[in-house]
Amino acid sequence: MGTLGYLLDTHTFLWAVHEEGSKLSDRVRKLLGDADAPTYVSAASAYEIMNKYRIGKLPDYAHVAENYLDILGKFGADELPVSTKHAHYAGEMEWDHRDPFDRILAAQAITDNLTLITSDPAFQVLPKVTILW
Repeated sequence: MGTLGYLLDTHTFLWAVHEEGSKLSDRVRKLLGDADAPTYVSAASAYEIMNKYRIGKLPDYAHVAENYLDILGKFGADELPVSTKHAHYAGEMEWDHRDPFDRILAAQAITDNLTLITSDPAFQVLPKVTILW
């Protein structure tokens, strides 16, 4: 069974909506321009963006943080809520990676059969995660 859609890593979403599209690969830019490709942004990414902005780790992304819901709506991706199934799988995953945001994204990609769009090499050790970059 093939992928049911595409889940954007937090940095992918930020780069796509914040004048940093040149950081995206040609494959990713093409996919994000395809209105028929089902794309998702996790609720975990909203939390990660807002939390990191609040503590000063994303000062260049004030516009995205302050207008997140509007930007997400205009971007055209669907929201992907974090379910108990996602949280449970993220917690039980055998993966020496402590970032809770990445763990949730990996769990969502695996349990919902989504291809993760990321340039982060940390995900490459997970055989059940299909990555596009």
